[in-house]
Amino acid sequence: VPKVGFNPINRVEYVSINLDALQSLAEKFNLTAIDFATFKEHGLASKNDLIKVLGRGELKAKLEITAHAFSATAQKAIESAGGAIVKL
Repeated sequence: VPKVGFNPINRVEYVSINLDALQSLAEKFNLTAIDFATFKEHGLASKNDLIKVLGRGELKAKLEITAHAFSATAQKAIESAGGAIVKL
């Protein structure tokens, strides 16, 4: 039986959430801070997920976002909007 692919044992898999989803969440529920409990409460992640914020979309709200990882474009966009990031 031929080997088709390789799956690394120590791979870290993240749930990706884009900036446009964070912007709509902040507008809809009038939030200033988004943390892991907020992601769980609104169904974006489950209790064992690792969250990575990606930079697709535009962020206008000043938010304090807590997640496990951030892309470089997301970090730049959050800080340019006046927000802050907190890595878990």
